[in-house]
Amino acid sequence: MNEKREVIHSQIWEEVATPDNPFAAAACYCSGYDVYGDLLGKASWVEYLYLLFKRERPSSAEARLLEGLAVAIANPGPRDHSIRAAMCAGVGGSTAASSLMAALAVGAGQLNGAREVALAMASWQECGKNLMAWQERLQHLPQEERADVWLPLEHPPGFDPHGASCATPVQQTLAFLVKNSPGETLPWLQTHRLELEAAANCPLAMTGIAAAAMIDLDFNIQQSEMLYLLLRLPGAAAHALEQQAYGWRRYPFFRNGLELSDEPQG
Repeated sequence: MNEKREVIHSQIWEEVATPDNPFAAAACYCSGYDVYGDLLGKASWVEYLYLLFKRERPSSAEARLLEGLAVAIANPGPRDHSIRAAMCAGVGGSTAASSLMAALAVGAGQLNGAREVALAMASWQECGKNLMAWQERLQHLPQEERADVWLPLEHPPGFDPHGASCATPVQQTLAFLVKNSPGETLPWLQTHRLELEAAANCPLAMTGIAAAAMIDLDFNIQQSEMLYLLLRLPGAAAHALEQQAYGWRRYPFFRNGLELSDEPQG
């Protein structure tokens, strides 16, 4: 009697088993490409990342755009809430996985998080490159579809509610990505940034640039939300390790000389 062969249903991945062990792969294919025979040593990390999500190889312009975005958002810095969450986990002695999960949980939200990127992309899909449509949308916040999960929006997605003016790194990132974008979304954003900021009554944020870049890369909202979470993890990991080594006495943003005491305070 023939044994029933287990089939893994995936358009992304295919494995060819070795003759002597059905659980060991002789070859692994990602969207038709031999990963260890063709891609290893020839494809960059960003090109492989694009292939995994899109199931096709990127053009040189798409690879440059995704690589530029990946560098720009890899480490938002210790003031970012998701980085702070990872730092808290690290300095508290949590495991490596706990530090990254803390960063993912906090970095998934509506303030500089992956959810904000998703909402900003929804605005792009609705408004396109129509300035009047954008001005109307920015002055009337959209409603969250999942009110059981998300709180009501408090600011236009893709813009910084606490900013006084557009931050220099945001402007630098936008200028670089415009030069390397195969699409029209980022150039349009650069041309109309000041008008959009006036309508939103707050400056453009990195999440707004990320959303526009994802549109030019032709990622859908779900793919973009995942990618944004993934691409910001390097900074979270590095800062968690650094803070773990520093200890709690050198945790930033507290008064110098802060000490804890077991003595009761009168």
